[in-house]
Amino acid sequence: MRNILLAAIAILGFSLSITAQDKMMKNEVKTISLEQVPGEFTKKNLTVKEGTYIFEIFNNGIDHEVGFVLVKKGKDISKPENHIQTAYVTTPVGTNSKSNSKATTLAKGEYVYFCPLNPTATDNILTVN
Repeated sequence: MRNILLAAIAILGFSLSITAQDKMMKNEVKTISLEQVPGEFTKKNLTVKEGTYIFEIFNNGIDHEVGFVLVKKGKDISKPENHIQTAYVTTPVGTNSKSNSKATTLAKGEYVYFCPLNPTATDNILTVN
């Protein structure tokens, strides 16, 4: 009887461990790295899967701080209330350094990204499938 009880506890523990690992894999946070050079991003179009991402922004040779703005395509980019604020870098990105955003959950659709401090074009597209 004791062996049966120990086996049942082991099986229950194993199944809970697998369930927790499955949930962690589904909620995995990925990184999107983007490089800015004077006046532009080096990647103009990106396609990713729906999920949660951190944006890593690298300032390559721009002699002042830069940032990052992400907006759902079709919304007015000039209005801060349309910016996805979790995608802002947590600190301004100094020359030849990088900074990250907070974790940002992206739903299917198209987004526009730009930097008003660099400044860059506002036609850079992030597509989420």
